[in-house]
Amino acid sequence: MERRATMPGVSLLRSVQSRVSSLRDALNDEQGFRGEGSCGDGRPRPSKRSEAPQALFHCANEVRVILSVVVIAHNEEANIGRTLASVRPLVADGKGEIIVVDSGSTDRTVEIAKSLGAKVFVEEWKGYAAQKNSAIEKATGDWILSLDADEEADEQLVQEISWLLDAIPTWQKEGMPVDNDLRSKELRDRGLEIGLDEDDLNGFFIPRKNYFLERWIRHGGFWPDSKLRFFRREAGKFQDQAVHETVKIQGTRSAVPHGALIHHSYPTLADYIDHMNRYSSLGAEMAAAKGRRGFSLFNIVVRPLATFICNYFFRLGFLDGREGLLLHLYHAVYVSWKYAKAWELARKMESS
Repeated sequence: MERRATMPGVSLLRSVQSRVSSLRDALNDEQGFRGEGSCGDGRPRPSKRSEAPQALFHCANEVRVILSVVVIAHNEEANIGRTLASVRPLVADGKGEIIVVDSGSTDRTVEIAKSLGAKVFVEEWKGYAAQKNSAIEKATGDWILSLDADEEADEQLVQEISWLLDAIPTWQKEGMPVDNDLRSKELRDRGLEIGLDEDDLNGFFIPRKNYFLERWIRHGGFWPDSKLRFFRREAGKFQDQAVHETVKIQGTRSAVPHGALIHHSYPTLADYIDHMNRYSSLGAEMAAAKGRRGFSLFNIVVRPLATFICNYFFRLGFLDGREGLLLHLYHAVYVSWKYAKAWELARKMESS
């Protein structure tokens, strides 16, 4: 049988292919294609080499959820769209998520939230703190940004939080930047100012602009009104109390130096009166639980008057014009309502 001669170039090509194949096999073994190791999200690497390309592509394109924006809502169709739209840049490209826990809205709140990409959970009302903790439990991000449904993040705050989400991992991984290029210098100077050199930095206060009758209230104790709303998921939890719930953080706290939350709290007097009526009832429950149950002229008359004088005159509330006058006047009424309702509640408990 006639034997065909092999061209020299073909022999060389076969030799190179053989060497490349051997090298690829060795590298695959070292990188764990025998089932050792895992993807960035904890899934095991493929045990078969044929499965490797697809799995590696999935691992490489998996985006880790860094931030979870959590919101509780009930009949907030007038506000929820503005709130969620303000934080969409922070959760874009899969690097974040929006969690909304709704307590049975009868308007378009749920529809609007879903249209803006939120994960919506409908649950019975359990109280402010419990509802917010339920939203946190559903989150998967490393960091939490907790918002009320009538709040929004201004552009400067969005930029600041975005910078922090990039800077914090860099400090944790590499320590304080020592190079003198512009990026390293900014990262070092701003990081030291904020406190990124603290090993247990777990939470940040954010200033809040409160609007009353569409006017930003800058005096009388209503600005900067800083709230602890940006914190590590594993380190923060809302304290169980009926009203004015706050986050308790394990570790060091700092403050976001730029930007603010915009609180569209009371666009009308009716909104404010309804809110104060509801909050005074919850505050009365807390006051009664602390033993403040008697009919006290001091708490019902003197304390509200002192509150008005302090906020309106000494804390310069009068500089906010007619809106400031109405706000501080009705806030004093709220204080009176709270202690009067505590007395009423105690009387009902004693007679039952």
